[in-house]
Amino acid sequence: MIANILLVAKREFRQVTATKSFWLTLLLVPIALAIGPLVGDKLQDDTATKVMIVDQTGGGVARTIEDSFTINEDRALLVRLSRYVQRHDFDKADPQAVWAQHDRWYTNADVASFRAAGGLKAALAKIDTVRPEGVPAFDAPTPDYSFLPPPAGLTEAPADTIGTQAKQLTQAKGGDDKKAAADIVLLIGKGFPQDPTVSLWSNDRPRSSFVIQLQQVLTQAMRGSLLQQQGVSPQAAVAIETAAPAIAVSTPPPGGGAREAMLVRSIVPLALAYILMMSLMLSGSWMLQGSVEERSNKLLESVLACISPEELMYGKLLGALTIGLSMVAVWLGCAAFAAYATHGAIADMIRPALAPLTSPGAIIALIYFFAMGYLAISIIFVAIGAMSDSMREAQGYLMPVMLAVLLPITMLIQAVLAGNNGIMVQVLTWVPLWTPFAVLARLGIGIETWELIGSGVVLAIFVALEVVFLGRLFRASLLAQGQKLGLKQIVGRLKAAPR
Repeated sequence: MIANILLVAKREFRQVTATKSFWLTLLLVPIALAIGPLVGDKLQDDTATKVMIVDQTGGGVARTIEDSFTINEDRALLVRLSRYVQRHDFDKADPQAVWAQHDRWYTNADVASFRAAGGLKAALAKIDTVRPEGVPAFDAPTPDYSFLPPPAGLTEAPADTIGTQAKQLTQAKGGDDKKAAADIVLLIGKGFPQDPTVSLWSNDRPRSSFVIQLQQVLTQAMRGSLLQQQGVSPQAAVAIETAAPAIAVSTPPPGGGAREAMLVRSIVPLALAYILMMSLMLSGSWMLQGSVEERSNKLLESVLACISPEELMYGKLLGALTIGLSMVAVWLGCAAFAAYATHGAIADMIRPALAPLTSPGAIIALIYFFAMGYLAISIIFVAIGAMSDSMREAQGYLMPVMLAVLLPITMLIQAVLAGNNGIMVQVLTWVPLWTPFAVLARLGIGIETWELIGSGVVLAIFVALEVVFLGRLFRASLLAQGQKLGLKQIVGRLKAAPR
């Protein structure tokens, strides 16, 4: 019996692996790992928003606005550089440097110190002295904003003229005008701050962060002017407006935060849940096509002359499971290679993502629920193949089954990514048809041991019942060709005792 089952499984494996769709699917993940960083770089918007400030107060307000945005850009750069240094343990390059101090929120004074020390260029020169070969270089972010000087004579022009030219500048699409085009044009009137009205023209809806920061800078300038009007000296007014606490910040290393760690550790379980879903969609088509071809080519009679229907069914299931596990093994191997044999953003993400696989219990749980999930759905596909005389008929059975499986799984994965472990996730954990997907998705965010064991037992009982009842349907349907099955006939075959 075992020899016959292995023979059928071997034949199923060879039949599927001979198809082009199998190899395209198998190569999908390695190709994605290879081109993912390149595509990601292309999709990123690395163009700074061009801002033009027309300051009719003498230029002081425009300089204050530009300085504020530049300081924030340098602060973001400093934070990113500090995380890079912390991730790769490069503090020894200059322990006293501001970018080697990870326990603070960087103030304007820290930014000024960073600039005085030579900025990014000087910092990278020191880091390069301790950076080992193969560790990726620091990827500096593109500034969000760049500031353009207004055209000659525009500052002295009347407000209505400035408005007309501002619309032309923000709407320029090509030609020579594009060199002077701006995304945002600001007009600071002569009466500011007594007249607090500031006009803004934009070629698109401006970012809320831009408007909020602009409002903060202008509010600070207005308050400083009011303080001076009350007799406060300019120096004291500036000191009052710029006073701010020094906040000490304690954060885990990159990838170590609770939310960040949860998402990173969920990559492999979620990927397996998604792979299980996708591979079942593909293998379902492969199994159905093979079964329909066997029935249409009259091969079943010859096969059943040598082996029993149960051996045929078990062999098909074993072959399908072997195909699924082999695909996962190849994909995980490619991910491990990308994590430990290469460097870069993808490798830095995959290394902590593979951390759950260092636990034997987690490995056993991943393999068990993936294999049982594959078996649970594959049994349904095998039964559908036994009932169908053509691919068109098989697709009619397959479509509602796939919708019943996939729609809740899509919502489940979205809920887990959002950190939602609510009632829907709990319910799906205990419904056998969706248990493998729910448990795999929850392994990254945490699942109680009793839930893991209990849902595993329920899933095993469900698969055993499937083997009994769908096995009857499979046996009764194998040679019953040309019969249109209704619900009554299907139920009758499920109840039929094996001969």
